[in-house]
Amino acid sequence: MIRSMTGFARVERTTPDGLVAWEIRSVNGRYLEVLFKVPDWCRGLEAELRQQAQAQLGRGRVEASLTVRLAVERHAATQLNLPLARSLAAHAATLASEPGLASGTGLGVGELLRWPGVLEQQEPDLSGLQAAAAEAFGAALAELGTARAREGARIGEMFARRLDEIEARVRTVQARLPDVLVRIRERLRERVAALGAPGTDPARLEQEIVLIAQRIDVAEELDRLMAHVAEFRDNLKAAEPVGRRLDFLVQEFNREANTLGSKSADAETTREAVELKVLIEQLREQVQNVE
Repeated sequence: MIRSMTGFARVERTTPDGLVAWEIRSVNGRYLEVLFKVPDWCRGLEAELRQQAQAQLGRGRVEASLTVRLAVERHAATQLNLPLARSLAAHAATLASEPGLASGTGLGVGELLRWPGVLEQQEPDLSGLQAAAAEAFGAALAELGTARAREGARIGEMFARRLDEIEARVRTVQARLPDVLVRIRERLRERVAALGAPGTDPARLEQEIVLIAQRIDVAEELDRLMAHVAEFRDNLKAAEPVGRRLDFLVQEFNREANTLGSKSADAETTREAVELKVLIEQLREQVQNVE
């Protein structure tokens, strides 16, 4: 089953410490690229989370954003450094008792509170939120995988329709090949007869007809197109990412269709070659979305 490279997932978890929410978006990319946007205190998780993503995703540009809302009681608290405040007040009192320094040397409460180190901020314990964030990321990855598989199924249905159409047009050209060669042989003979050249060697004429038939013979190109259709279908059943392989196959499809058009000896084959190119281009556009 093929998977698309595009998808979106959002997962929230509420804990006593607060709320964590992951949003993961993935778009087309030649390789797997995982980008994180997380708070500083969660940077230590990035390596583990990146490994999870690499284990589950094959290709695409993935942007993972973590939003955190702390519970009120988990916000950073402040603690008074009372010994420092007393020491500062004592020093201020000493200076105030010195002759000539009494003016303006007292420290008020507000000034003491603003003094560096008097109020100390205590960082909350966020280990519980880190665990919740790691678990939620795994759930978001699973949801993203489901979304990519769902989109891949729709792409797969389109592939199946286009492959059926390509196969039908190839069979149409294959069925017409004998008639095309017969008509070419008849036209050549009619032209030679119209020239009225006496003593035309029938054997030499037949040799020329055979050479022309070889130059315009597209049987091999048609056979290769059918083989590419079969291989494309086989790849759609693969469990591993096949986007790069399908991209290569589409290039091969296009090469055979171009050769078919250039060797075409009648208007109907030319029209079929053009329609094949249209179908192949539609395949190519969607292959760019496949993981």
